[in-house]
Amino acid sequence: MANRTVRSSIVVAVLTAPVLLLGTATAVAAPGTPSGRHLTIETVSNPRPSLVSGGQVLVKVVPPERTRVTVSTNGHDVTLRFHAQPDGSLLGLVTGLRDGSNDLSARTSGHGPDQRANLRVTNHPITGPVFSGSQQRPFYCETPAFGLPAASQPLCSAPTQVSYQYKTTAGAFAPLTDPATRPADLATATVGGHAVPYVVRVERGTIDRAVYEMAALYDGAPSPVAPDRSWNGKLVYTFGGGCNAGYHQGNATGGVVNDLFLAQGYAVTSSTLNVLDNNCSPIISAEAAMMVKEHFIETYGPVAHTIGWGGSGGAIQQYDIAENYPGIVDGIIPGVSFPDPLSVGGPVSDCRLLDRYFAGPGASFTAAQKQAVAGFASYDTCVSWDQTFASRATATDSCNAAIPVAARWDPVTNPRGVKCNSNEQLANQIGRDPKTGFVRSPLDTTGVQYGLSALKAGTITAAQFADLNAAIGGLDHTGKPAAQRIAADPKALDAVYADDILNSASQGLRETPIIDQRTDLDLAGFGNDIHTTEWSYVMRQRLLRANGTAANQVIIENHATAGEAAAASVYELDAMDRWLTAIDADGSHRTPQQKVLANRPRDLGDGCYLSAASRITEKLTYPASGQCGAQYPVAANTRMVAGESLALDVLKCRLKPLNFRDYPVAFTAADRKRLRDAFPGGVCDYSRPGVGQRAPIGTWLSYGDERTGTTPPTKVR
Repeated sequence: MANRTVRSSIVVAVLTAPVLLLGTATAVAAPGTPSGRHLTIETVSNPRPSLVSGGQVLVKVVPPERTRVTVSTNGHDVTLRFHAQPDGSLLGLVTGLRDGSNDLSARTSGHGPDQRANLRVTNHPITGPVFSGSQQRPFYCETPAFGLPAASQPLCSAPTQVSYQYKTTAGAFAPLTDPATRPADLATATVGGHAVPYVVRVERGTIDRAVYEMAALYDGAPSPVAPDRSWNGKLVYTFGGGCNAGYHQGNATGGVVNDLFLAQGYAVTSSTLNVLDNNCSPIISAEAAMMVKEHFIETYGPVAHTIGWGGSGGAIQQYDIAENYPGIVDGIIPGVSFPDPLSVGGPVSDCRLLDRYFAGPGASFTAAQKQAVAGFASYDTCVSWDQTFASRATATDSCNAAIPVAARWDPVTNPRGVKCNSNEQLANQIGRDPKTGFVRSPLDTTGVQYGLSALKAGTITAAQFADLNAAIGGLDHTGKPAAQRIAADPKALDAVYADDILNSASQGLRETPIIDQRTDLDLAGFGNDIHTTEWSYVMRQRLLRANGTAANQVIIENHATAGEAAAASVYELDAMDRWLTAIDADGSHRTPQQKVLANRPRDLGDGCYLSAASRITEKLTYPASGQCGAQYPVAANTRMVAGESLALDVLKCRLKPLNFRDYPVAFTAADRKRLRDAFPGGVCDYSRPGVGQRAPIGTWLSYGDERTGTTPPTKVR
């Protein structure tokens, strides 16, 4: 898949007229290079030449057989940087790029007509942004958390540091001052069937204002043109969880010193902006991942394929990056997944409103009735949403400790201060409401009939249903309780659908191998956990509806035990690697989507773990059925109870008139009046698309770089 992405991004011009050489240094194509082909030049470390960063780029030149090649950058000969590769190509790290446009050129001589291939590369500063638009300010630095020197705002840059660790025979990681030494308790790893010393090189520095980390087994200084034998040529990119407003660098990445990956020779990378609790924007996360991966390739060499890894908010990033910025990760293994931040916003805000209602006018609801209204396997999940994440919709309740109290928003004393609403990270995409100064919100509860399924099932009475919907209230723009229902900003709705911020699963995901790693936290002693299983099936429903198939998504469930979690991780990583390796080797004329479906390993399919030693394969469905359904029942959530479909992609519903004949119960005259007052414009009609709902405008959208600031989204070429 990585090779497919590179080929699709080449920008090449070929001339057959004789040309003068640009210098005296030349590189010669190796014998065995296919004859009769044209000279090509392409960027490898970032397959999109317009998005290169950091002043350097790894370049590949593919010449005809037995020809001499010269390569230049902005008119300067750089041929000596290129080295012959086993496939007959030439690979070279081109440095010294200036910010903005750079012209790369390759020319041949000596065998047949001379040829020239040109490529324009646009370089961006290593501090970013490249495509995410204007960066947040202020931005508080946290480099000392990684052992890096204290940095200064707004770029938070720090010098790169390299350290070493080794795995002991007791199974722990220990620091190692000199990587050439071999401690007596040094363990070994097995890479490509060969035992290698388990010494790990860890690099830390700053890219895109974030702290990045890279880890790989050490076999001498890494080289982008001569990969070492302790690296298997593949990359795991880790993503961390949460969802918050940002305005700070972060003190943790998704984690890179991980025995599961390193012991098999994988390299591992991540960044603080790939932790959604530091940055609740999949767009910013995609940019950081692109830039860090580019730097990794410029350090270690071409990557066969990249596997995404991480749970919760880490799963959101994988799903959303694969959908909207395909090629950064080739296959994804999202754990305890959600589809995107905005889809979750409805149930989260619902739980805050329900908790408030049940503590007041709804105090007479029984535990069973509360659970039926919420839809989760346990109402404790709603309590947990309210206690842990509902604050992310407020102005300052979720501010990170790195943000000084004096810098935070206050309507009177500091109206221009930092707002810690999680939507702050989407300001470039959604825009701000000029009346409030807050980012426009797509959150909406207008017409939502809370507890509708519970009413139809007879779990709550007509009077309770009427009172619930009359008294539920809403939230104002600061996230505080209000008497009125919540109304979405129309401009916000237009943007989140057009830009695919609410993940439609209709773009890059249709060509992405997915193993959805669903550790069951719904009950099993975790009744208050927010990571409920229905979200895996929400994404499956979106894939089915958008593409006619969800065969590229496999869901594997396991209990929340260390043994089952470890067994699942080992199997899923191996299965994903085999899947991607088969796709990489598929030279057929199938479409990318067909290659993904055709090359899924035969042993890989939906299923579940009955124990750490027993995994069964069977089709998983919603509602749940079969052996896995008995082990892992799947519940619903507040919006599904209110009548929304499993796809859960309607942020603001279209309305239909309130019709009391639609209900299986009789309402009193007083209750009818309360419901008419609660729904003056009607109730949700989920048989129609939501307000603003439309097909997305495309992948690889840019919102501006360090020179242009924030622009309307444009497609990157």
